[in-house]
Amino acid sequence: MSVGSPAEEATGDRAFLRAMLDAEAALTRAQARLGTVPADAARTVTAAADPARPRYDVRDLALRARAGGNPVIPLIADLTAEVAQLEPEHAEFVHRGATSQDILDTALMLLASRTLDLLTADLARTATTLAALAAAHRATPMPARTLTQHAVPTTFGLKAAGWRALLLDAHDRLTVVRDSLPAQLGGAAGTLAAFAVGEGSGADGEAPLRLAEAFADEVGLCAAPFPWHTRRTPVADLAGALAFTAGALGKIAADVLVLSRTEIGELAEGTGGGSSAMPHKSNPVRATLIAASARQVPALAAVLYGSLAAEDERPAGAWHAEWQPLRDALRLTGGAARDAVELCAGLEVRPDRMRENLDRTGGLITSERLIAELAPLLGRSAARDLLFRAARYASEHATDLPEALHRQPEARLLPSRDRLHELLDPTTYLGAAPTLTTRALTRPLP
Repeated sequence: MSVGSPAEEATGDRAFLRAMLDAEAALTRAQARLGTVPADAARTVTAAADPARPRYDVRDLALRARAGGNPVIPLIADLTAEVAQLEPEHAEFVHRGATSQDILDTALMLLASRTLDLLTADLARTATTLAALAAAHRATPMPARTLTQHAVPTTFGLKAAGWRALLLDAHDRLTVVRDSLPAQLGGAAGTLAAFAVGEGSGADGEAPLRLAEAFADEVGLCAAPFPWHTRRTPVADLAGALAFTAGALGKIAADVLVLSRTEIGELAEGTGGGSSAMPHKSNPVRATLIAASARQVPALAAVLYGSLAAEDERPAGAWHAEWQPLRDALRLTGGAARDAVELCAGLEVRPDRMRENLDRTGGLITSERLIAELAPLLGRSAARDLLFRAARYASEHATDLPEALHRQPEARLLPSRDRLHELLDPTTYLGAAPTLTTRALTRPLP
């Protein structure tokens, strides 16, 4: 579903390796800024932390990670060896004072930050396309459907504006999360104790706090107020925003899938996919892929929320359980965002088919307005009863509603057939849909 998308590359194994190496290099540079390691050592570590170096083998790291339970441990060994090869005396400054979770959490936040930049850009592109669709079809009538049935007329412009509003909501949430993703630096148990040794920090421990801020600045993330080894708010917030975004994209896909059914045919993907067995089919494949992602991401978010219940100062299994679901959620949502760009850009809108479907029930879709028209003549309760009987008659006898109404005992009290036809014209019962569309489009693009 995410194959070939920018999010696939941004969340892949090589990207994860790069993020861990970036975190290690940033830590040494931060220590150099505060004068606790030589500046030359920081430059050496940064040069050695190049994922393109042959020593860094993702598969090998994964296999060796089993011994210590995480990939940072073998990565430190490889990075230290690379540094020693460049400048042997600088090897002692690799990973100084940090714990594996500091590097892994920071790497995941980096990975998320880089992926969210791509994801929000795709959301903005789709929102731009939807704004144009909504404006063009501001007054294009179509059936609104509730509980699978025709309800009252609406416009495709309002539907597209609703899709756009959801994507802007998602964009807002992801932006807030993106701008608050924190680096992690706490040491063995979140006390920063190892960073205070020999730092002249005194009782207040200010030097380790300055280091944490410098580290966050070097790595390009926010500085957390204190270590969050077991305070997984950043991960939970990210999970919620991704699940919301996948659902917002899924809403668009769900509507396209319904409206592109053969018997409805109000929308179509501009470049649908073929079938392996049925040559006549043009399947809505992009909507299908988006819908599949929308069903998976909430389950992944549930795993991430479950990791909030983490014991002690650093838990066994809780933060480990986040690594794959978080990357999968980023990748799936990013892939869905990429597919939405293509889906909406090529979406084929069929106003003629929409009008045909509006007329399918012979005027029944505007029966709500007819009740309001007849209520002063018959009383509201009697008007409703009449409409129910007439609707049943029209359905059973395959006739239109005006004819069915004039077959009822109250026919002499009713407006003329011509007037009834006017009242039952669905194109004149759009309510505030065009105005609502215009109002929705005043919300600026991100």
